[in-house]
Amino acid sequence: MTIPATPEVASPSGPAALLPLLWLSSPALPVGAFSYSEGLEAAVDAGIVTSEGDAREWLRCQIHLALARSELPASGAAHAAWVRGDAAELRSIQAWVLATRESAELRRQTEQMGRSMLAWVRQLHPGHPALAVAREAGEGELSWPVAFALAAHASGLDALHAGYGLAFSWLESQVQAALRVVPLGQAAGQRLLHALLPEIPAAVAHALRIAPDRNAWQSFSPMLAILSARHETQYSRLFRS
Repeated sequence: MTIPATPEVASPSGPAALLPLLWLSSPALPVGAFSYSEGLEAAVDAGIVTSEGDAREWLRCQIHLALARSELPASGAAHAAWVRGDAAELRSIQAWVLATRESAELRRQTEQMGRSMLAWVRQLHPGHPALAVAREAGEGELSWPVAFALAAHASGLDALHAGYGLAFSWLESQVQAALRVVPLGQAAGQRLLHALLPEIPAAVAHALRIAPDRNAWQSFSPMLAILSARHETQYSRLFRS
């Protein structure tokens, strides 16, 4: 039997380019995203999220008020810095991300997921030139959006595809968290994804538009910060954040 040759990815927009995007967006990626609810569990405990509709609105607001203004532009700027090999810019982005995590849980989450993603890159792309830049940028402290941008760059993804991958992986993990803590059924989870997927293109477009302008980034979600801090001493917990 003759095995056909594996086609090369001709361009970032070619059909085969979707494969690394799907891989990076997969819940099977060993970064521990499944263990975090990012304040959702505390919102359920406080009676703020009690239904499918509440969960949908909670996640919709997070996409546009938090993700699109903070992690997505930071990751977009980091992707450009990885492409340029700009370690100083990566250190600056990294410092901003860590400074804007408003609770100990949220900071530990971004650090743990960042370390796990860096380990993934080292294993799958051991000779990639960006790993030398990572060492110069302080590889022991890479946050999740910065490390995700590294993985996307090492996988041959452009900034737009990287943004879509980061947004979708966040949304899917949050929907899975909602299924467990609201709780909701599997059908409700699919309805949430169906309702919220159309929100991603606008969020990514906004994030990439402001990515070059650090003054346009924003991390201001005080109620989320309060809920996250409360979660640290919540009596019963399934999640680490």
